[in-house]
Amino acid sequence: MMKYEFCYYKQRRNAEFVDYAVAVNYLSRHKFSQLWRKIMPRKGENIYKRKDNRWEGRYKVFDDISGKYKYRSIYGKTYNDVKSKLILLKSKPVNTVSSGKLTVGELFEEWLSAVRLKAKESTYANYRMKADKHILPYFAETRYEQLTVQSVHEFIEKKLNSGLSAKYVSDIVIVFKSMSKYISRVHGFRNPLADVILPKIEKSKMTLLSENQQKKLCDYLAGNTNKTSLGVLISLYMGLRVGEVCGLKWSDVDFEKSILTVSRTVQRVSCENKGTKLIIGTPKSRSSQREIPIPAFIIEIMKKFKNSDNSYILSGNSKIIEPRTMQRRFKAILKKADLPSVNYHVLRHIFATNCVKAGFDVKTLSEILGHSSVETTLNRYVHSSIERKTECMKLLKISA
Repeated sequence: MMKYEFCYYKQRRNAEFVDYAVAVNYLSRHKFSQLWRKIMPRKGENIYKRKDNRWEGRYKVFDDISGKYKYRSIYGKTYNDVKSKLILLKSKPVNTVSSGKLTVGELFEEWLSAVRLKAKESTYANYRMKADKHILPYFAETRYEQLTVQSVHEFIEKKLNSGLSAKYVSDIVIVFKSMSKYISRVHGFRNPLADVILPKIEKSKMTLLSENQQKKLCDYLAGNTNKTSLGVLISLYMGLRVGEVCGLKWSDVDFEKSILTVSRTVQRVSCENKGTKLIIGTPKSRSSQREIPIPAFIIEIMKKFKNSDNSYILSGNSKIIEPRTMQRRFKAILKKADLPSVNYHVLRHIFATNCVKAGFDVKTLSEILGHSSVETTLNRYVHSSIERKTECMKLLKISA
């Protein structure tokens, strides 16, 4: 008989084994397989014994915001405790309200109310804008049960023909699909958007500044030092997004350790009653809240403009310089430096590309940029020029 690691097992008569040998003897005289199934997890149950001797059970829940399932865990002292808790969770009744009388507009309002409780204000504003401006004018009065894949594909075609990019139309449809997933989960309705195909996005090549153009830009910034040029240098040599630069305060700079803390971002969002407003919130994701070492030459420039801790770096006071203003100022710098007009976000891409060329490992670079995965860093932000490709090809040699 194999040895099984347990010391106690209750019989049906509530007698308790306190001796290992007695337990093994008991199991050898009774239906071992039936008893074993009662105390050990089965494959696929997602119940495990932890190193701290507790039991853990994993189950899926639906996330209202992303429209995707995520795993959650419950814990117990024994396998049966966890199994009972999982059974209780799975036995919760599903809302069976009929979809026949509900419109897309009504269900969108329900989903947006759920999103508002959990999401960042900027995320909610983005979803609300896409729903009000694009989806609801087309589908608001449509009965949810009458929503079809064909009708959504016709909507996509109409939006593409109106001049919107495939990427933007795809973002609109993703919001629509997230709502539908939520409604399917909460009410038990079918998901009419499950088979909707997103428009194909042609990957456009980002135009970066060449090495000579980058040198020309740096020379101009060095000869025209001000708070705006400092912001541009921070993005060019530290990889910050424009909203993150606009949100920097002097309290975020540790001059002694030469560390910059990125903890807020500035963004202009749409309001429900039309119009827009400026909000200051946390960065794009949890990984975007980060600490970055500051290059020595940028620290020296910072010292020239140092102000009170509560003042913003770009303005020198409590006034916020918003992203679109910074974008306009950057365009003006490019024009004065006789450089081609590029988007401010290009600075972040230039930083990433230059870091890889300088020998940064991808994990470190990903954390400096505030990405949640290295795949984002490599696939979206690192660009190889023809000069770099030529250099790499020269490394190849004919083996002797």
